[in-house]
Amino acid sequence: MRTESCQPFGIPAHKDACGSQAYAPEGIIQKAVRAIKAYDPELYVITDVCMCEYTDHGHCGILDEEGVVLNDTTLTYLAKIALSHVEAGADMVAPSDMMDGRVEAIRLVLDENGFADVPIMSYAAKYASQFYGPFRDAAHSAPSFSDRKSYQMDPANGKEALREIEADIQEGADAIIIKPAMCYLDILQAAKERFDVPFCVYNVSGEYSMLMQAILNGWIKEDVIEETLVSFKRAGASMIITYFALMEGKRQYAQKQSRPL
Repeated sequence: MRTESCQPFGIPAHKDACGSQAYAPEGIIQKAVRAIKAYDPELYVITDVCMCEYTDHGHCGILDEEGVVLNDTTLTYLAKIALSHVEAGADMVAPSDMMDGRVEAIRLVLDENGFADVPIMSYAAKYASQFYGPFRDAAHSAPSFSDRKSYQMDPANGKEALREIEADIQEGADAIIIKPAMCYLDILQAAKERFDVPFCVYNVSGEYSMLMQAILNGWIKEDVIEETLVSFKRAGASMIITYFALMEGKRQYAQKQSRPL
């Protein structure tokens, strides 16, 4: 059984207030998923379900006239996004928006459309972190005003994460993501001891950039990558999303190319 997987993120050519390119049949992710599956049908594709990369205001949902995120209205859009990804061929969806009730909304829509077997991996514990900076710059997804602290979690609050994880499991989440990874391994360990579901940590762009800069400057050795990833496994991670996977993939490819016939 193959274990390779990928999680594509897209940058649309056009953004609007409702993030319409996030659920468009010919949206960038929908086209990418179809292309990936055509190239390698066995590759396991997990898609990120959110709106911040697709809205012109950079927030993860629909806003009212005063710029406040409308939680319940946003759920309808998130469910449309998830369904469009699965119809394109995604094997799993991972809602990262942090709206209350989105796992249940997505589960209902997928079930109603014949995708009851498609699992949901929820970003249940997504903190309002400074470590997202490099990704937001690359994806042009930083909020155009205010911040996301009203719907992402307070880094000082560990109990909230456990409540959010429990709620998402009750709504139908099959696996849970904790994001970022390095500063939140206590959350991972506490959750792993309490809940019997697979846990994934997201080793985010700022964490990757921080270590890579130190490696490139000769401050620490490249072995720090393995040391970091092992710490995630030690704390209880069943899965790891990391930019370092690309380095390992290139290394494995180079080894295969160098083998004698």
